[in-house]
Amino acid sequence: MTENKIPLRNEADKKYTWHTEDLFASDEVWEKKYKELEEKAPQIEKYKDTMTSDGKALFEALGFYNSLAEELDSLYVYAYMKFHEDSTNSVYQGLSGKADALAVKVMSLSSFICPKIAELSKETVDSFYIQCPELKMYEHFLDGILRQKEHTLSEAEERLLASADDIASASQTIFTMINEADMEFPDITDSEGKKHGLSHGKYVSYLENNDRVLRKSAFDTLYETYLKQKNTIAATYNASVKKDIFYANARKYNSALEMALEDDNIPVSVYDNLIDAVHEALPLMHRYVALRKKLLGVEELHMYDLYAPLVKDVDWKISYEEAKKTVKEALSVMGKDYTDALQKGFDGGWIDVYENKGKRSGAYSWGAFGGHPYVLLNHNDTVNSMFTVAHEMGHALHSYFTWEKQPFVYSGHKIFVAEVASTCNEALLMEYLLKTETDPSRQLYLINYFMEQFRGTLFRQTMFAEFEKKAHEMSASGTPLTCENLSAVYHDLNKLYFGDDILIDDYIDIEWARIPHFYNAFYVYQYATGYSAAIALSRKILNEGQPAVDRYLDFLSKGSSEYSIDLLKGAGVDMTSKKPIEDAMEVFRGLLDKMEKLSL
Repeated sequence: MTENKIPLRNEADKKYTWHTEDLFASDEVWEKKYKELEEKAPQIEKYKDTMTSDGKALFEALGFYNSLAEELDSLYVYAYMKFHEDSTNSVYQGLSGKADALAVKVMSLSSFICPKIAELSKETVDSFYIQCPELKMYEHFLDGILRQKEHTLSEAEERLLASADDIASASQTIFTMINEADMEFPDITDSEGKKHGLSHGKYVSYLENNDRVLRKSAFDTLYETYLKQKNTIAATYNASVKKDIFYANARKYNSALEMALEDDNIPVSVYDNLIDAVHEALPLMHRYVALRKKLLGVEELHMYDLYAPLVKDVDWKISYEEAKKTVKEALSVMGKDYTDALQKGFDGGWIDVYENKGKRSGAYSWGAFGGHPYVLLNHNDTVNSMFTVAHEMGHALHSYFTWEKQPFVYSGHKIFVAEVASTCNEALLMEYLLKTETDPSRQLYLINYFMEQFRGTLFRQTMFAEFEKKAHEMSASGTPLTCENLSAVYHDLNKLYFGDDILIDDYIDIEWARIPHFYNAFYVYQYATGYSAAIALSRKILNEGQPAVDRYLDFLSKGSSEYSIDLLKGAGVDMTSKKPIEDAMEVFRGLLDKMEKLSL
């Protein structure tokens, strides 16, 4: 008999599923709105010849453009959230496909907007503000376009690129279908011979199990399954990288990395500083790996031992209900406005809690402006799952406070700052647990868990970022991105980051093939920079109290109305220097010192 059987979507308890009906009451209502937007979208073209004639014309054009984008956003979010509930459901495969097609149509029809604005001089735009004071609400948006004038193409070229977006996103779509819908894992076996169902959602919980036979079985089985698809996934990722390079070349950037960072005005030096600062701190990671090997008492430390608990006899199960209660208590330092909003999310149908067959793996926060945020979880009653609740509600409340204060044009968040909001919640939860937990074994467990957050976020995500950079450089120089080449790069990075006290198992070489974020190029580095910023901000909140809380809540409410670097400077952190990363590494050093002493 197989334990931990994954339920079907129609078997899920409605109490723990999100309320998509808050976006659209039914699929029929969605279809009606879809047709209305499909008919409305071509009207944007009436602004093509007049939008830059004066301030009022530009204001009206931008208002109509943003109304289209806002309506499209709601349609797109609903379709994909329903698809993510069960990727095998053909109805929502269809709806998400229609949403993609409409998005391409809207982007294509409105592709003249940025080129037309880019033709304007700063002096002309400044005169428009005098003619039409209401236009000032778009000042930051307009500055972002004017700043990138040299990378904005002609109207015809922009339309062509926009119309190709559906093709350009194919590699990500194909990977999602392979990874979420088509890939099935055999059962795995524990040390007593019991069978367990393996899925994306269950994998990490098995790696965190004390049973080493179960850990190895999960590790081997997962990667053996990926190896069966290795050439297909390599070709898929190769297409994604080539797409990145094509767009960078088309827009006259020096690299795909520069293009990815330029949108938010992030200097490439921030990316390079991160990798350099983490390289300088790798001796700390090697010390931690050596300590892990010692505490586990194994002759050989394997990659499947990296998540294994170092504190024996701590079977710490945390139900979803208990997790919500603890997270709220931990975040009470943020004040009543924050915790009231948090409770609204817990009670208001924002969250889809448990795994089901075909459900998207992992966790995320999403939503559409004008409604409430949503959170997808795959809760497993573990400490890690509790931290995921804190993390994703950090994202959700970032959206909640932004949507209260900002217009649609600034309602989103660049990932560079979005990960700060989520990780700050995690850091505050950790500090609360370290102060309130009295059991010595659990104290040691928490110290190790905190160190694991550093390993998994600051070190691991930087390793991912370095892999992405190397893969794009290889492709740009003409080196083919075969499975063998990608796996060789990934093997060498694991050896560099983890050192000589661990056996770099051959199976880990294919791990790159299961990372969905790689299809959104140069995304993951922001987890590491965000983690560093979050550690700094959490300590300011705990040490300075209300002034730091006020600055932080102001940061949450600003959305994308300023560049991310400036938003963080306003909150008290300068990410153009190595200091936040170096300071975070000092926290890691202190935890390592403490754990080494406690382990004597």
